[in-house]
Amino acid sequence: MAEGQSIPGKRPTMIEVARLAGVSHQTVSRFLRHEGGLRPETVVRIERAVDELGYRPNLVARSMRTRRTGRLAVLLPHLTFDPARMVAGAAEAAEAAGFTIEVLSVGGTSRRAERAREIADSGQVEGVLSLAPLGADVVEGSVPIIASDEVDDDMRGIGGLIDASPVDEIVAHLVDLGHRRFAYVGGDPGFASARARRERFVAAAALHGVEVTDVVDGDWGGESGVDFAMSWDAGRRPTAVVAANDIVAAGVIRGARARGWRVPDDLSVTGWDDHAVARFTVPSLTTVGVDREGLGRNAMRRLIAVLRPEAEVEPAPLSTAVIWRESTGPAPAT
Repeated sequence: MAEGQSIPGKRPTMIEVARLAGVSHQTVSRFLRHEGGLRPETVVRIERAVDELGYRPNLVARSMRTRRTGRLAVLLPHLTFDPARMVAGAAEAAEAAGFTIEVLSVGGTSRRAERAREIADSGQVEGVLSLAPLGADVVEGSVPIIASDEVDDDMRGIGGLIDASPVDEIVAHLVDLGHRRFAYVGGDPGFASARARRERFVAAAALHGVEVTDVVDGDWGGESGVDFAMSWDAGRRPTAVVAANDIVAAGVIRGARARGWRVPDDLSVTGWDDHAVARFTVPSLTTVGVDREGLGRNAMRRLIAVLRPEAEVEPAPLSTAVIWRESTGPAPAT
């Protein structure tokens, strides 16, 4: 076997890399830590040796010495709601601070708390962020563990996601456009956000003294919107419908079209969430943009603030805003 070669089936070591490159193992260690200061020809020799041997640093061993791996873990529950935008925001904040993330799905708060401790004690990450509750005020591990307070175990909003104040602007603007007959189709009432939007709509309608033809609960799905539109008495149909999310709103538009009613000429419709396709539908959908990326960024910034107190990583205010598009317009002439 040639000098510097590792035994087949055995993980190559830093010593073997150093031997093959003709340098000390301290020099290889400096190269792997990206400390700089090495001669270009030395860097080339080490790179060739690393490639030839297929050497990969042992992160566990390194972390036992330095406690620095550059990696963070993000825990999610078994999903009933798409968390992609929250994870994207968390990843953005982590990357800006020089970290990479690994995402794991773990069901059940007690199991998730146990898994968080296991990961924290593994020596492979510098911190753990759970985007769902861990079932305790404090979960301790060898590295910091932070839990988001924005969603529950089923990813249902329990923090900023509950804010239903944009409903006030929606109803007020539609009233300004001449609408006097409204309806509301909601989401699953098991969600605090669904209950909050419904209650806010009822209050806003009462404030403006408009007629409310229907207030019904749905299930966040498009079929509930279709069924709602198909059930209207044609002689008493609303001129404006506020829907609890964009999928329900799309169902309302579909049902209205099936009955020969045009949006927004005969009926104005609004949604919620600014779904990725909302601006591409025909007509494009008036909706409420919710900064879900911001939820993920803020949660990750809380973790980074513990890891690096000297860094400026203050959470930013969560924003929601009504986005007016083509699915709303003046009330039809009577």
